[in-house]
Amino acid sequence: MSEEKNSGFESKPRPIRPMRGGRGMPVPKGAIKKGTAKRLVQTLFKYYKWQIVVALVCVLINSTTNLVGSVFLQTVIDEIIPVGVHSGFGAVADRLMNLILIMVGAYAVIVVSNFTYNRIMAVVTQGMLYHLRSDMFAKMQELPIKYFDTHAHGEIMSTYTNDTDATRQLIGQSFPSLVSSSLTLIFSIGLMLWYSLWLSFVVAVCTFAMTFIIKTIGGGSAKYMVARQQSLAEEEGFVEEMMKGQKVVKVFTHEEKAKEKFDVLNDKLYSDSVRANTYGNILGPILGNIGNFNYVLLTIIGGLLLMSGLPNVGVSSIFNGVVPLGVGVVVVFLGMSRSFTMTINQMSQQVSMIAMGLAGASRVFTLMDEQPEFDEGYVTLVNAQRLENGELTETTERTGLWAWKHYHKADDTISYVELKGEIVMDKVDFGYVPEKQVLTDVSLYAKPGQKIAFVGATGAGKTTVTNLINRFYDIADGKIRYDSININKIKKSDLRRSLGVVLQDVNLFTGTVMDNIRYGRLDATDEECISAAKLANADDFIRRLPDGYETLLTNNGSNLSQGQRQLLSIARAAVANPPVMILDEATSSIDSHTEALVTDGMDKLMQGRTVFVIAHRLSTVRNSNAIMVLEKGKIIERGTHDELIAQRGTYYQLYTGAFELE
Repeated sequence: MSEEKNSGFESKPRPIRPMRGGRGMPVPKGAIKKGTAKRLVQTLFKYYKWQIVVALVCVLINSTTNLVGSVFLQTVIDEIIPVGVHSGFGAVADRLMNLILIMVGAYAVIVVSNFTYNRIMAVVTQGMLYHLRSDMFAKMQELPIKYFDTHAHGEIMSTYTNDTDATRQLIGQSFPSLVSSSLTLIFSIGLMLWYSLWLSFVVAVCTFAMTFIIKTIGGGSAKYMVARQQSLAEEEGFVEEMMKGQKVVKVFTHEEKAKEKFDVLNDKLYSDSVRANTYGNILGPILGNIGNFNYVLLTIIGGLLLMSGLPNVGVSSIFNGVVPLGVGVVVVFLGMSRSFTMTINQMSQQVSMIAMGLAGASRVFTLMDEQPEFDEGYVTLVNAQRLENGELTETTERTGLWAWKHYHKADDTISYVELKGEIVMDKVDFGYVPEKQVLTDVSLYAKPGQKIAFVGATGAGKTTVTNLINRFYDIADGKIRYDSININKIKKSDLRRSLGVVLQDVNLFTGTVMDNIRYGRLDATDEECISAAKLANADDFIRRLPDGYETLLTNNGSNLSQGQRQLLSIARAAVANPPVMILDEATSSIDSHTEALVTDGMDKLMQGRTVFVIAHRLSTVRNSNAIMVLEKGKIIERGTHDELIAQRGTYYQLYTGAFELE
């Protein structure tokens, strides 16, 4: 019902570079939260347990069957060919055919497992994006207004786009490649040790050199990949801010300054990207050359061992005895060493991608770990009907009579208090941050049907008072009572359902005019929406739109004037039909003619309701039952218009000064 709830406080400034953190603990920029990889794996198994198991089985099959070719080649060279040369190939035809059939079967299994793996991973990857974004959006609905006050909207959008895409690459490419490469390395090492310890030692020396290079260069690549992800979020946050404030930029000819600021952020993104890609791109060629050196070294040492006739020692020697090194073993080792170094190279290429993916996943989980809006309320708002004896009772029908359902734990009873709209603030203190108090010792009361106005200089705390009534923020000290009930006991959703807010800055959502009016109460009928529009003096201009109430509004209703948008805002509040209304400078940015329509609509809306009005145009608050003059977070004057004029204090100066300016 409350527009302010949907607006995200667009009028309040936001820092471009906020601290990000989960569960109240800040996370340094560019850092990856501890346990991100473990949590991501747990999330994968939560949604796709059996699919992940099948995919791992497919990877295991591929890694083992890929080595069948090496065994086949060694057997052919060392066993089939020598026998065939001396005794004729007919003597080994059956065995050769069996080996060929085994190879055909092995590669058929690889084809099937690859098809199964790719099909499963397509479902898992896209499904995880679906679940992550759904969970993030659901979490975002639970976050307090404070979160959106302190986080740039562009950065939040970057989490939905860039960070989830980096996570997708991590799940769909980097993780599977890392697992597959690791299994291939393990099986390759085992097979090489099986064939020859001497040649395995040569490969081990080169592997040590490659590991040192990966640790040295790969670490730098990962660091700058993470930095690039953060720089991208900052740049997008700035672009979103500039797009939103494009009119202000042009009005104040701030284009050059905006370009300079963008260039700074863009240069940082460029620098981080260049460094990340430089480190990542030089790693492959270096490892490739080490692999080539390893290949040549194996060829030389293998040839020397063949010519020397030294006995070959391997794990196989335990079962087959020590035999001279065969040509087949050397040939197989050359192929396996090439595959081995290529696998290490592939793994090294994933280091930076894994770091970037984990950074993206970390930022996704950071948003999910933000503290939700705490709600300890247990008093709910229910439809009520009055019995013959005058008592209230709960009903499922919409009666137009509302009551607070208050459960008393002490004696296990339930009482019903009629919703009237009586608001009392008793010695309220508040600060957006603990070290800076905004309101001090604020006390006031508003009886049902009264109009209470707040006036004062910008920053005096007028809007803050209404934010506290909505419980967008909780007070530091004092009490706020709603129909004699402490609002801390009232469930926040029910509290806000009983309040309506009309703001100076109107938020209209993509949809028809009817949809935007119905946003005030989703179960409202078309007739109720039209009646609300008539009450708000909006029906006339709506019917003159191309498609009337079915006219599609986009881009925050940019095809409507400010006054028309404000009338829709009033209609939205009217269809909600709340007992308490908050009007926050609703007429400050419209022309005099439209102001008359808006004021008339608001006057109709205010009838019989408790109303809080914040206004710079003091002519709109003259008929208020009480006017509160705020200065530096304190109420320094209170009374009716005539009483305050007679006091010739601050209100008198504001009122007479305003009309002198006019």
